[in-house]
Amino acid sequence: MTSKTLMEIIKLGSDNDVAIGTIGRTPMQYSELRTLMANTVLALRRLGIYRNQRVAIVLPNGPEMASAFISVAAGATAAPLNPAYREEEFSFYLKDLNAKALLVDSGSKSPSIKVAKDLNIPVYKIDFDQTGPAGNFSIPILESLESVIADSIDYAEPEDVGLVLHTSGTTSRPKIVPLSQKNICTSACNIAEVLGLTSEDRGLNIMPLFHIHGLIAAVLSSLSAGSSIYCSPGFNALKVYGWFKEVAPTWYTAVPTMHQAILLRANRNSDIIEQMHLRFIRSSSSSLPPQVMAELETVFVCPVIESYGMTEAAHQMASNPLPPAERKPGSVGVAAGPEVAIMGADNNLLSSGKTGEIVIRGDNVTLGYENNPIANSEAFTNGWFRTGDQGVMDEAGYLQITGRLKEIINRGGEKISPREVDEVILDHRAVDQVVTFAYPHEKLGEEVGVAIVIKEGFEISEKEVREFAKKRLADFKVPRKVIFIDEIPKGATGKLQRIGLHEKLGV
Repeated sequence: MTSKTLMEIIKLGSDNDVAIGTIGRTPMQYSELRTLMANTVLALRRLGIYRNQRVAIVLPNGPEMASAFISVAAGATAAPLNPAYREEEFSFYLKDLNAKALLVDSGSKSPSIKVAKDLNIPVYKIDFDQTGPAGNFSIPILESLESVIADSIDYAEPEDVGLVLHTSGTTSRPKIVPLSQKNICTSACNIAEVLGLTSEDRGLNIMPLFHIHGLIAAVLSSLSAGSSIYCSPGFNALKVYGWFKEVAPTWYTAVPTMHQAILLRANRNSDIIEQMHLRFIRSSSSSLPPQVMAELETVFVCPVIESYGMTEAAHQMASNPLPPAERKPGSVGVAAGPEVAIMGADNNLLSSGKTGEIVIRGDNVTLGYENNPIANSEAFTNGWFRTGDQGVMDEAGYLQITGRLKEIINRGGEKISPREVDEVILDHRAVDQVVTFAYPHEKLGEEVGVAIVIKEGFEISEKEVREFAKKRLADFKVPRKVIFIDEIPKGATGKLQRIGLHEKLGV
């Protein structure tokens, strides 16, 4: 039976089993996490913060960020924010959230503190307990609290909002996505079931914990299965193999650019790889090139599970299954929790093999954007949430994403999927990374451009790229502009940025 609240999920772990860990410190057991959650919720109540009220959290990546999210969300609404935001960005998000409090670490110099004070939002500096278990922290008021019976604490209910995040706002004003306890817990349990997580598993989180991928797919899915999650201080390609060696994970989840960075350093870390016992590797949040998937499986000798997620679904919507079930490279798998279908332009559902918009519905899907009736009217049709992604489903139920509707390039009426062009060019032995994008054209409306990072020790010309693409792509899909750069711009979560790339590159 799927747990519907965070407290129900955390009760499943055995008292003495590891819940949250990190590099070089004593891990936190489930009994200790439950105590921290109870004390935090009680402290929030004493501070006048109740269910469905927002607590902004600006903490560095690591075990305390994970435990703060879990503990705050157990009794109020957690609102994690990117610590790298500037003052203007914090001003927007704290106002938009109507935050009742801000949590920062005691040594924080974050501009969020000044912004919160200017907005009369109480700031609470929490102390990390470096001598105690990983993830342990204290809010000053906790020290004066009397011991209480955990069952008497006013924990959140299934329909209460446990987490709020903003959409990326790439092409419009960021929208608030409220996710209920039921939404996030359902999704966590779906992920744990697909991955077959048990108390024997040990995950390594390298994703940022202000994003749905790390919060739900890494942290909460692990805890929902009574397994352990070890939280890194944030992705670092130079340190990740040291973490692999120390943590000895059975799995990790990441975005494709992180997987590629890990593969780049595989040869010089072959001794560590030989000692690893990964049960699987998970990839999500953007499309995984089949070439990268194949190399990961060869290097780490384990299956790679590509999944499909988004914030509005509390992350997971579809996933490739574990062996012996079939995994299809280039596919994000089958429905893995919510119902998944393909909708045509006339709002009717399409049969297998036909291309349209991917739509979903289920207990992990948000009920709607906050205070945004126009966005909700566009996003929901006949009870289905429209993902904004274009895709096709085969007869076996495997879903292939053919592109983001907003990213599809319209070249004089010809529709081009950037992903298709990416995958062709990535097959060239000199190409390390590629991202295809649209740029304005006076007569055609849009034209095809590509930005390429060349592998170390290789050379390739613009003409060679086009000649290579012509062998496998129709002429109208062949890039007219090829730009070579040292690094492709990425978002805060490591995803390649396709929309607006022509402006960033001055095309």
